[in-house]
Amino acid sequence: MQAEVRKRQRNKAQTSTNPSQPGSRHPVPSLERPQFHFQLWFFLTVQNWILDFGRPIVMIILPLEWFPLNKPSAGDYFHMAYNVITPFILLKLTERSPRALPRSAVFLCVVTFVMGASIHLVADSINHRLLLSGYQLHLSVRENPIIKDLKPATLIDSFELLYFYDEQLGHLMWYIPFFIILFLYFTGCFAQTWSDQKLPLSGWLLLVPSALYYWYLVTEGQIFELFLLTFVAMVATVIHQRSKGLSPGPITLCTSGRATDSVPHRSVSVESTGLFLWNLQVCFCGI
Repeated sequence: MQAEVRKRQRNKAQTSTNPSQPGSRHPVPSLERPQFHFQLWFFLTVQNWILDFGRPIVMIILPLEWFPLNKPSAGDYFHMAYNVITPFILLKLTERSPRALPRSAVFLCVVTFVMGASIHLVADSINHRLLLSGYQLHLSVRENPIIKDLKPATLIDSFELLYFYDEQLGHLMWYIPFFIILFLYFTGCFAQTWSDQKLPLSGWLLLVPSALYYWYLVTEGQIFELFLLTFVAMVATVIHQRSKGLSPGPITLCTSGRATDSVPHRSVSVESTGLFLWNLQVCFCGI
């Protein structure tokens, strides 16, 4: 009887520790290669160009009579759509990170991103109406003809607060969490290099329009310091990961972080050279 009990215990221990057995705690590495999730990066790039870059263009093209000054403009609707679609795509992007990212940090960044973009939406909408009323961008708030003679004078302080929300606080709360999310995703995309794995053609095709957009974002938002800091942090991450034998590879955005083929379980199966190259290219464009 005791011999049978010991035999069962040995069989149970072998089943729980042998990765080749069904029900093992360590699943068998999948032979399936991770695939590049073209649709996510494509949607992110397209909506950036249409909803952000195209926002001031659509306000110029469409007649003002269609959008009274006491109602949201076409650009406002574009901005609203951007404030909903972009955080959704960022959340889907973090879900596909090969390593589990700190959920609290991701959610906090997304909430801050939405709040900052919403602040910018309201402030920028009012500033657009001021432009139609004769506001001059090359002058400070107090030097503008339509504002400097306002009575009481405390109203000028309110317009300066509006400018602060639009060009400073709104931009910082919008862009800082955006770059933090991309950086968090980047830090989880390192693995031992496969010699036969390359960035797919679809990734290279998206690299150019994406780099051009972020060059516009850095220039228009006046956030070159923030971008440069992100780029330096990414370079430092690459150096640190290479010292551990890991390196960034093609962005594959696999739906799972399982090890594949002969890659050790401790390493990450999804790599992201494309994201690193994207930052490198935009940095040179910005300079």
